Amino acid sequence: MELVKTPSPALRLPFRERLHHFTFAWFTLTMSTGGIALLLAVTPHRFRGLETLRTIIFLLDIAFFIIITALILTRFLLFPGAFTRSVLHPTESLFIPTFFLSLATLISNIQKYGVPSAGPWLLVCLRVIFWIYAATTFGTSVLQYHLLFTGKPLTVQSMTPAWLLPIFPVMLTGTLASVTAGSQPSHYAIPIIIGGITFQGLGILVSVFMYSNYIGRLMSFGLPSPNMRPGMFIAVGPPSFTALALIGMADGAIITFPHTFVVGTSDVPTAQVLKIIAVFTAIFLWALSFFFFSISIFATLCGARKMWFHLSWWSFIFPNTGFIIAAISIGQAIESKAILWTASVATVLQVAAWLGVGVAHTRAVWRKDICWPGKDEDHDD
Repeated sequence: MELVKTPSPALRLPFRERLHHFTFAWFTLTMSTGGIALLLAVTPHRFRGLETLRTIIFLLDIAFFIIITALILTRFLLFPGAFTRSVLHPTESLFIPTFFLSLATLISNIQKYGVPSAGPWLLVCLRVIFWIYAATTFGTSVLQYHLLFTGKPLTVQSMTPAWLLPIFPVMLTGTLASVTAGSQPSHYAIPIIIGGITFQGLGILVSVFMYSNYIGRLMSFGLPSPNMRPGMFIAVGPPSFTALALIGMADGAIITFPHTFVVGTSDVPTAQVLKIIAVFTAIFLWALSFFFFSISIFATLCGARKMWFHLSWWSFIFPNTGFIIAAISIGQAIESKAILWTASVATVLQVAAWLGVGVAHTRAVWRKDICWPGKDEDHDD
């Protein structure tokens, strides 16, 4: 195989050539920014100016999403065949789901920011979008795993938590259900909650199957290279988002379910039983997230001096945002001030981390560390 030389960063490349390496991984920026806006919407301890701050971040997320979508579409139009290559590329294709994850955070934020001040038309739009999102992400995840199964063989040694990404968007159907169901009329909310539990269960189970490969890879081959270690935080996401989704859907069920929903249980209030199960299930799922979070922290700190910015750094933000929101949901459910104050401190640190990664991202573009031949997810190994 002929190796392609990477141009020296001292050289100047026209914008068109740099755009050729503008990959789907850029949507990690928007899914992380949307996650921060959602975190600020639910953080338990409020202060003056917080509403303005979260609104600014939400609008910034919308702007980033529009710009990134426009740029990646321009890439595909300027370079025929680039879309097909990106879909079939063993690395870049894993980041296609970040587009749908960005959409999920946008939809969740629209629910949080828009529904309180908009008319009933927005509720109609959100429930239609919910089912379109569920169907699209399920079909996309099946297709993407099919392409991975039938494409270039992947080894356990090359396994990273990024292998979880194709199932992530369909899993977030449960998170969307937890956010949207409570404001919908009962006859619409109940199917949304059932659908959310269905797809959330699918996502967490596939993730657990993947965890066995991931742990086996760490045991057999050790930690990934330092520059790949931020991606280890992706493993924090599935149990975290499942925990917050279960509690959120149980809260929606209390608002919308009839007294009895399951046949043969007329003496038992279905929604209250669901809430109890959801809270205690969320606690042990959160513990699994904390386990992966701790492993990732130690691994990252051990290799910090050998790391340089890559788009995988946004893994510091999105999965850990779900981790904090799950803690908030648990703290509110059991009325634990200690958990809620810890989550508030973590929120401040998370916003600081988001700003830090954003600065590093901007610096990397300027220094030609990304959007440069051989330095992005579209590179040939």
